[in-house]
Amino acid sequence: MCQIFAGQDPSRYEYVTRRVRLNGQSTSVRLERAFWRIVDQMAIKDGVTTPAFLSKLHSEVLEQHGEATNFTSLLRCACMIHLGELQQIPEPVTAPSPSFAAE
Repeated sequence: MCQIFAGQDPSRYEYVTRRVRLNGQSTSVRLERAFWRIVDQMAIKDGVTTPAFLSKLHSEVLEQHGEATNFTSLLRCACMIHLGELQQIPEPVTAPSPSFAAE
């Protein structure tokens, strides 16, 4: 199993920094190359450029939450949702709390 993960091409997880303008603000976003490929696919699916997609997403986050505290993490999670990973990973089963009988 670990060979699937450990044996991947290092260029997949190499950081790539892109300069973008999010709603008029110039900034940089640093993601692994594999995530950039997914973000690019999401933008194409939405019919816009990657910078326009990022700006639109950033605006929506600001509208819903007032701030984008960790935009790069949000992008990684958005990529997982896009790939359908959350549907394939079962929710963790929590063990019932031990009940203590009064003696």
